[in-house]
Amino acid sequence: MGSKNKQKRFNENATFPHVFQPTREEIVSGTYKMKGNWNKTFFKNDNPLVLELGCGKGEYSVALGKKFPNKNFIGIDLKGARFFFGAKEVDTEKMENVAFLRAQIELIDQVFAENEVDEIWITFPDPQIKYKRTKHRMTNEAFLARYKTILKENGTVNLKTDSEFMHGYTLGLLHGSGHDVLYANHDIYRQEGAPEEVLKIQTYYESQYLAEDKAITFIKFKIK
Repeated sequence: MGSKNKQKRFNENATFPHVFQPTREEIVSGTYKMKGNWNKTFFKNDNPLVLELGCGKGEYSVALGKKFPNKNFIGIDLKGARFFFGAKEVDTEKMENVAFLRAQIELIDQVFAENEVDEIWITFPDPQIKYKRTKHRMTNEAFLARYKTILKENGTVNLKTDSEFMHGYTLGLLHGSGHDVLYANHDIYRQEGAPEEVLKIQTYYESQYLAEDKAITFIKFKIK
């Protein structure tokens, strides 16, 4: 991507009322004004709040927003030039239940309050296979602890990935730590039972994986 195109997307993102781009300092100071106030201040309703972590281009957040108009969705990614595509679609179609947040996933518990979130989606994260990258794996114990803080008591987490490693690692960790695995499938398009929103919504990268005949896996779980 050329620097001019990237800057153009950053500039247009800044004009969207549904795109939030706090500085890291603003987040870690503990004074971020949206924390605990997303539904009250932005969505202006009490509908369930759902996050997509590492949302990429934002396809999943937008598609979920269309499928579930009575839920609020926030796509989160550090790369604003990437989720510009989803933000642009939300603007064009005048959707009122989808927003985007530019922030590090490691700071998730600094931008959402305790018990503020109903559901989390993690779609095709980097599996961080190398041992030294384990701390960045989005379903490790440290991340699960952050998710538990912001999730409501019956809140759920969804992991959709093409990585057999990520699927197996997460499933083993969940079982080993006594978390509730509500559903697990290592090949959703060849086995029955996956929720419709898992089968009918595909990201750009997912369509590429399917063209390569790669299995797509899915886990839905609750954190104890």
